[in-house]
Amino acid sequence: MSESDPTLEKDPSDWVTGEEPATGAQKSYLETLARGTDQQVPDDLTKAEASEKIDELKSS
Repeated sequence: MSESDPTLEKDPSDWVTGEEPATGAQKSYLETLARGTDQQVPDDLTKAEASEKIDELKSS
């Protein structure tokens, strides 16, 4: 795929709503992913931060 491919996922830092508070679904998924790890999930994450944290936890 080329970088100009419109089907590529947008970087969370480029999201129009990225600065809004994380959704309930994101928070729930983060809690599930963090269970059994030493990772702490802050309550005040934005949507973009939550998405990045999800990717981080999925890759670890």
